[in-house]
Parts: sequence; C-alpha cells; structure tokens
Amino acid sequence: QVHVVESGGTLVQPGGSLTLSCEASGNIVGFNVMGWYRQAPEKERELVATITSNRTPVYADFVKGRFTISRPYAENAVYLQMNSLKPEDTAVYYCKIQTLRDEWWGQGTQVTVSS
Repeated sequence: QVHVVESGGTLVQPGGSLTLSCEASGNIVGFNVMGWYRQAPEKERELVATITSNRTPVYADFVKGRFTISRPYAENAVYLQMNSLKPEDTAVYYCKIQTLRDEWWGQGTQVTVSS
C-alpha cells in the first residue's frame, strides 16, 4: 500500500508565495511520475505540474513562469513552489504518484489566495 500526504496549504495574499510539500511512502518501484493537480469549487480537477523519476518536469500553461516543481533524488517527495499567486489559484491541491501499473492520490491541501 502507498500513502500520499500533502502539506503546506494556507491562506495567502495575492502576489504572495507558498510552497506545497508531498511525500509518498510504501512500495514504489521503478519509473514513476509525481505531480500536483488542483480542483476549484464547481470545476474539474486539472493538472498543475508533474515530474518524473528522471526529474523531467511538465507544467500547465497557466502556471509557467510562476510555479516550480521539484523532487529530491532518492526520495518519493515532490514540492511545488508557487509565486505571484492569483485569486484564481484558489483550489484544493492534490498530489499524485503514478507508476506503470497504478496510481495513488493524497487527500489534498487547501490553498486560498485572497486579500
């Protein structure tokens, strides 16, 4: 069994910065992708950024230049550095780890961008 836990969500003012953290524990073997997704009220869940176990990142267009995803070597952890936050970034942010055979989600962490 794999457990995924996110942390770091909070209330932040527009223009501010925030870092989300995610750790996955359990039997994770081989190539995998860790990523961040978000879901705003009454909207579908959408991809924010992903990074492979080879450290290749992919970003959604709406976060390019503002968010940075990173992943330490030898750890199943992923971080999302968010800068220049906007009210439309308000959402529950979910972490996911996906292998060639399965995927696991965290419970999510709330990010609210408001003055």
